[in-house]
Amino acid sequence: MSALRNLSGFLLGSALLLLSVGRVAAQDDSSVVAEVGGVKVTMAELEQEESARLLSAHYQYYQAETRALNDLIDKKLLEQKAKSENLTLEQLVDRDIKSQVKDPTEDQMKVYYEGLETEQPYEAVRQKIVEKIRQLRTDKVRSAYVTALRVQTTVYVTLAPPRANVDLQNAQTTGPQKAPVTIVEFADYECPYCQKVAAEVKKLQADLGDKVAFTYKDFPIHSRSGKAAEATRCAGKQGKFWELHDELYRSKELDLDQLKAQARALKLDSAEFDKCLDSGEQAAAVERDHKEGSRLGISGTPSFFINGHFMSGALDYATLRQIVEQQLAVQNQALASAGSK
Repeated sequence: MSALRNLSGFLLGSALLLLSVGRVAAQDDSSVVAEVGGVKVTMAELEQEESARLLSAHYQYYQAETRALNDLIDKKLLEQKAKSENLTLEQLVDRDIKSQVKDPTEDQMKVYYEGLETEQPYEAVRQKIVEKIRQLRTDKVRSAYVTALRVQTTVYVTLAPPRANVDLQNAQTTGPQKAPVTIVEFADYECPYCQKVAAEVKKLQADLGDKVAFTYKDFPIHSRSGKAAEATRCAGKQGKFWELHDELYRSKELDLDQLKAQARALKLDSAEFDKCLDSGEQAAAVERDHKEGSRLGISGTPSFFINGHFMSGALDYATLRQIVEQQLAVQNQALASAGSK
């Protein structure tokens, strides 16, 4: 389970604070990182000018931090549970986790052995098989145990993905103009992961209402996606960008004649739409989005910027919502702090 759930409570120990504060300090936009002929170069300038080289590296580091933080949170939860019952951590693990693990039967180990690519006889590797299966079962029980502790305990995480500035001028956006959270997606209509996540984004918008605005940016990679992106922009000229956008992700029909057929089904002016699409009128606008994505360091789709925080890949609903709720919690804390002064 992700560490970004149950986002309405307390910070979990000084170690989490140190992780968050350390990250903020390391990425202070105003800090000077170099001087060239007496001209100062700030961290903000470095991040902006060299985003294509740095964003992916920052994101990989964030993912490593998240894995480490997950492990640390699990440890803290186990320690707190042990302390509440006047046990040592070892005693708690023995009682509630290890005691639930059964050793495999001889038949189970022989089935496991059959799946190994080894020329060693069964007896030579038998003990290693026992240890491996025992460890797998222990990990499974421990994971379920910690998951239950997470449900019972409020965990508030401030560690966030790396940030980048995205140009929203003239972008296709739906939702309140002053929504506290803006989700920007760079996507490709032919990308199967984008097709899958489209439904998750729609559900998120429906569930969170005016708390979220959604901006769509074209980053065509596949062969038919560029023309599909032009088609949605041609539909946008007639006020139906989002209708065709949604329909393309639903139907996955992206051939030129299919694009025109779907436009007719939406009651668009066919002559105007066909002229726009056939002439390539919107190709330059699509290319501008693609160039911006490349400048930011995007190499694949879907890629998201949630209040500027970068995330990449086929994110599921839970992960998207957790990041949004984290951003809402951060803003609520800031408002509460400002109100108390």
